[in-house]
Amino acid sequence: CTKQFQEKSYLAREQLRRSRHSRTFLVESGTGELWSELQTGDRYIVADCGGGTVDLTVHQIEQPQGTLKELYKASGGPYGAVGVDLAFEAMLCQIFGEDFIQTFKAKRPAAWVDLTIAFEARKRTAAPGRANALNISLPFSFIDFYKRHKGQSVEAALRRSNMNIVKWSSQGMLRLTQEAMNELFQPTITNIVKHIEELMAKPEVRGVRFLFLVGGFAESPMLQKAVQKALGRTCRIIIPHDVGLTILKGAVLFGLDPTVVRVRRCPLTYGVGVLNRFIDGRHPRDKLLIKDGREWCTDILDRFVCVDQSVALGEVVRRSYTPARMGQRKIIINIYCSTTDDITYISDPGVRKCGTITLDLPEPLPPPGAVGGAGAGAERREIRATMQFGDTEIKVTAVDVMSNRSVRASIDFLSN
Repeated sequence: CTKQFQEKSYLAREQLRRSRHSRTFLVESGTGELWSELQTGDRYIVADCGGGTVDLTVHQIEQPQGTLKELYKASGGPYGAVGVDLAFEAMLCQIFGEDFIQTFKAKRPAAWVDLTIAFEARKRTAAPGRANALNISLPFSFIDFYKRHKGQSVEAALRRSNMNIVKWSSQGMLRLTQEAMNELFQPTITNIVKHIEELMAKPEVRGVRFLFLVGGFAESPMLQKAVQKALGRTCRIIIPHDVGLTILKGAVLFGLDPTVVRVRRCPLTYGVGVLNRFIDGRHPRDKLLIKDGREWCTDILDRFVCVDQSVALGEVVRRSYTPARMGQRKIIINIYCSTTDDITYISDPGVRKCGTITLDLPEPLPPPGAVGGAGAGAERREIRATMQFGDTEIKVTAVDVMSNRSVRASIDFLSN
């Protein structure tokens, strides 16, 4: 018993030693071994590979606070696992004809769902170097519908397509060879690797030590192997235990302590639409607005923060405005955003409205002993607008200094 225990203990230590020196490090739930290696200033990328998209974030560890600093704005693209499903559908269209596949999807939706579920199950087991073909059951209604629609068998269609990487089984199954699976996975995986490489080439991101591969699609051995092969020499690839739940756990931990990310990168340029005094020769004539005998330039974007600008948690940007007319009883502040900073007017391409706040302006009370009503000798009133950044949403506030009335709004930082 003692000898067996010692042998098991030795094997366990050896496995741990190999995993430490391996470029791919499968982290167990404790993650103590990994965190002991992380140091102040270490940079890492989190690649969240989901069903529809792949989202990338870059952080730097700050000590002794134990907080994180975002080094580059969150980026991503439509490179999720659904790309493999679409490639499989395209393969079926190539074999059986696009007109038939579209008709089958419309006339037999339940059977189509069964077929996609069968492919999903096999997709999860696909691995590089697998010797055996993956069998995907075709629903009987698919086989029968094809025969009645085309007047020939599924097997005949396969032979006619000359697609040697897909075979037909007498048990009513499509047999996808390793070459076929590579063909289905390759475009999506190539896009993911290319996106990560482009991010790592940016000056702000250089020196990344770790790449965390997380999300449901990160469970795929095909993706793991491809990322390891392409990026394993550049940084250490880490695939956490329960990789599909990692993002959920992170969201819960962030909810418990939102201050852990101390500095973020603004994903968009944010500002408000304002009127400025019209300057002939500088402003276009189509922006000219004459109000109460004064010339104004409309649609000017007053920036509060620029795209990819660092914003600390709770950082506040303030602006002061005055109503365009003396007797104005309401002010509407429209908030705009853009993916670029090369903008001047809210009508420029790529600028969109992402929020509005409306502030009622009560008529000011006349000072004691005043003659001629409330508007006599009144000064232009001041409206103070603030935007608070650094969280997952932007908090916008407008205050009428004269009446001390205020109105607040929030812009969702994630979806906008």
